[in-house]
Amino acid sequence: MTSFSSDTPPHAHRIALAELDQSADTAMTAAPLMPSFHPLHQVKTTLQVCVGAATVTVGELLGAKAQQVIVLDQAVDQPVDLILEGQVVARGQLVAVGDRFAVRLTELPLPLGLDTPAVTP
Repeated sequence: MTSFSSDTPPHAHRIALAELDQSADTAMTAAPLMPSFHPLHQVKTTLQVCVGAATVTVGELLGAKAQQVIVLDQAVDQPVDLILEGQVVARGQLVAVGDRFAVRLTELPLPLGLDTPAVTP
C-alpha cells in the first residue's frame, strides 16, 4: 500500500496541538542527563525530530502535486523520535509553543555517567 492517494484524496484536517505551559511551577525536577559541569556541555549539535515516514515510489514522488497529502506511518498520538547523529536519543510529544512546534520530552535515556570508568568483561 502506498502513502499517496491520487484517485481519492484522504480527508486531511488540522490537529490541535497542546499548548505548552512555560510557567515556573511546571518546571521538571528530574535529574539532567549530565548533572555536573563537563566540557561536552559546550558542544553544539543539531537535534532532529522525526514525526513519521512514508514509502513511495519515485514515480509517485515525481507525479506529486501541490496540496496532495502524504500519509505517514505514525499515528497522531504516538511519540515522536528525537534523533542525534542518526540515533534515537529520546522520545516526546509534539506540542505547540506560540506559533512554533515543540517537543515535550516523555522518554529519556538513563543519566550519562561520564566520570564513571567503563566496565570491561
